[in-house]
Amino acid sequence: MERIRTLQNEVALHRKQNEASYKAALAGNPPPKKMVLSATVPQEFHFNTNSRHKASTSSCGAQKEVDFISQLRKPSSPTKALKCSTVPKPFNLSTGKKKEAEGPGAYVPMAQQIQQFQNRTPDRYHLRSRKSINKGPSGVKGDKLKLTQSHTPHLMTRRRNRPTVTKSSAELEEEELEKQQKFKIIALELNRKILESAECLKRPPVKESTVPEAFQLQIDKRLHERQTKRPQEAEEKHPSFRAQPLPRKILEGVVGLPDKKVLQPTVPESPAFILKKKVRVEKVEEVKQPSPIKAPPVPHFGLPFQPQLQENHHVEVCPFSFEERDRERRALKEKKLEEKRNEEVPHFKAQPLPAFDAVLLPEKKRLELTKPEPFKLLLGERGAVKSSRTEQMAKEEQKREEAAVFKARPNTVTHKEPFQPKKGPRAPVVVEAFALSTERRAHERQEFERLANDKEALRMLMEEQQRQEVEQREKDDVTKMRNDQVHAAQPIRHYKPVAVKKSEVPLTIPHSPNFSDRFRL
Repeated sequence: MERIRTLQNEVALHRKQNEASYKAALAGNPPPKKMVLSATVPQEFHFNTNSRHKASTSSCGAQKEVDFISQLRKPSSPTKALKCSTVPKPFNLSTGKKKEAEGPGAYVPMAQQIQQFQNRTPDRYHLRSRKSINKGPSGVKGDKLKLTQSHTPHLMTRRRNRPTVTKSSAELEEEELEKQQKFKIIALELNRKILESAECLKRPPVKESTVPEAFQLQIDKRLHERQTKRPQEAEEKHPSFRAQPLPRKILEGVVGLPDKKVLQPTVPESPAFILKKKVRVEKVEEVKQPSPIKAPPVPHFGLPFQPQLQENHHVEVCPFSFEERDRERRALKEKKLEEKRNEEVPHFKAQPLPAFDAVLLPEKKRLELTKPEPFKLLLGERGAVKSSRTEQMAKEEQKREEAAVFKARPNTVTHKEPFQPKKGPRAPVVVEAFALSTERRAHERQEFERLANDKEALRMLMEEQQRQEVEQREKDDVTKMRNDQVHAAQPIRHYKPVAVKKSEVPLTIPHSPNFSDRFRL
């Protein structure tokens, strides 16, 4: 991360330098020449671990190397060695005197490999001799050494150099002067025909000027009338102040508060609510008397109906009023009123008087007598259920008592014949094959181990694939990060030069500014 940060800082510094040189080139100031730096002299690395390694080797040089196999055979404590009588020793088999060179296939115990790995010094800490350092790379046989020919590096900065295209102030002034000389206005000669033909032309008649007229608005008239009426109304009305009389009730007592309500004392009643419900209250049916016959009132046809017409208000006729529509409505209204007036008046015919000799009264409704029915109380249903339940419980109790009484059965076994077994047909003995449980369990164990091995192999394969994917992803991320950190400058783009062509538009022909249409041909 520190290296990445340093690279980022260097890239930012290079960008600033490039921008400064670019601005200087645009301004016309050439960039300063680069200083020729001396070649880098390589020096040897001096690690502190070299001194530590030497000290450790000097201190441990006097100690003898201990055989790991013999150390394993030794007891952990001297007390155990004294107690134990038998000392195990390796077998001396008949082997050759020559020591066989241990090849790569020789077996080394895991504990010995771990100890060797812990005690072994890494190769990167071993010192190299001066000869091997100063020797340099090994030359190829048959080729002679030649001097290195130096070449100039092909840097991208050569393409960035631009020729100074900026013009001086004198050149700019000359170009502006040339442009002004090109665009000089040259006036055309006066056409004499215009003056000769001007006398023969007739002048157009002069129109009379428009006379403005004031607007006659109704609002001005209304304002004038309102202002004339106001002083007359002000003279007629003289406001006079009159004080209202003082109310006497305020002096007599408190006014505005409501009177205190006097609550009546509580009347005690007996709490025998059940008895009240059981008391039978006989309902006395009231006999409704027949309503007297009333004749309808005689209608009064003395005066016909005359609607009250509204008073005609004097309304000023305005141009936007709907006079024709109002006139039609009035005509329709008058027509309807005339029709109502000309209608025939209905003749009154009185009904004959009733005969008072025979009085006809309506028949009296006779009500049926009330039929008494017994009350259906819940108490009766509950009593019936309870009685049935008690009867059932009594029957069950009686059955239990009868079952508890012991009654011996009569002895009938002594009078019966003794039991004599009968010999049946003897079936041949068939030996069936038997299977031991150990064989079945062994077969099941083999099947279980096979499935377990398959699962373990599949798991190991999936772990290996996952590990390879993670490693590949990490490698891709590292390469991508390195590629992103490297700054690649874009080369300067060279575009096609713009060719400035002369304009093909014809020059503007000036004319005299005759704005009037009277003197035109």
